[in-house]
Amino acid sequence: MCLYVRVKPRSSKSAVEGLHGDRISVSLHSPPEKGKANKELLRLISKALGVPTSSLEILSGVGSRHKTVLAKGITLHEAAERLGLGDTS
Repeated sequence: MCLYVRVKPRSSKSAVEGLHGDRISVSLHSPPEKGKANKELLRLISKALGVPTSSLEILSGVGSRHKTVLAKGITLHEAAERLGLGDTS
């Protein structure tokens, strides 16, 4: 399953904030330098979804605020529930 994410680096705290249009809005404390924000994004999503970071991969947007993250081993319904995004049906 793919997650479409909008990242806000250098925020005061790291959190999944909800939907922003058709993307999941995520604030990250880390700066977008040397992959720090990308690593923090994967750790945060991993923790929120309850899956290992090894089951997540950034497919596109490594250097952008708009990213596509592949999440293996979880359904859309499970992801929406765990991220607090409401009903996806």
